[in-house]
Amino acid sequence: MWSSLIFELFWMVLILSFFIPFIRANMQRSTRDTLIRQLETKRKSRVITLIHRQESMSFFGFTFGRYINIEDSEEVLRAIKLTPVDMPIDIILHTPGGLVLAAEQIARALVRHKGKVTVFVPHYAMSGGTLIALAADEIVMDTNAVLGPLDPQIGNYPAPSILSVLEKKDMNEIDDETLILADVARKAIEQVKDFISCLLTEKVGEQKAKELAETLSSGKWTHDYPITIEMLRKMGLPVSDQMPEEVYQLMNLYKQTEQRRPSVQYIPAPYKSGEQNNRSMRL
Repeated sequence: MWSSLIFELFWMVLILSFFIPFIRANMQRSTRDTLIRQLETKRKSRVITLIHRQESMSFFGFTFGRYINIEDSEEVLRAIKLTPVDMPIDIILHTPGGLVLAAEQIARALVRHKGKVTVFVPHYAMSGGTLIALAADEIVMDTNAVLGPLDPQIGNYPAPSILSVLEKKDMNEIDDETLILADVARKAIEQVKDFISCLLTEKVGEQKAKELAETLSSGKWTHDYPITIEMLRKMGLPVSDQMPEEVYQLMNLYKQTEQRRPSVQYIPAPYKSGEQNNRSMRL
């Protein structure tokens, strides 16, 4: 009798452990939708999120790195198409970048939209994320958030670094594969540079747009170099630090990788100035 009961309990626990993550995910998705609707009502806009984080799937805990891909561009373009032409669009960006094709498709669609486009960057939007941000009428960033350079990556190497090989070695000493990569790298840099110029010409003027395109795509910095809000303002770009509180709340609802021991830990509550001084130990 007892063995039968234990066996049944074992299977009940196993089944529950399988379904609980899916139930939790559905509840979290519903909470996200509610918060997005609140932000849309407050700003009278269409809110679109493009947020990439590593997420744990099911109870096995597998993690998947995410980036901007064609599926993302398809969904964003569909959301834009479903939005009235004069309605503002707010995009919340949190991404390491991704495919140039997908990022350019999103950026072109945002430029064509007649309503105001605002991009919110609560933490970072690198590479392709930066390209999308440059298409906006206004970029709103947390004071510690960053964008990144737009030098194209060919395989595992930055395009400007591949081209530098041609300057440092005799042509006869370079293998055919490197020469082919260099040709692709040159074309990629020119294409990205032209696109950045098109995005920025109306905002900063033709000459300044060309200078910024050269700076962002020529390999002046490493691909993960942080471009801060202060640097963007010096570039003459329309950047604000007035981040709505709802954006931070929404970011908290996007699940991160579950770990046995968290690498960052703190008491998740705001403290008032001098509050810790009133918490001294008493006997």
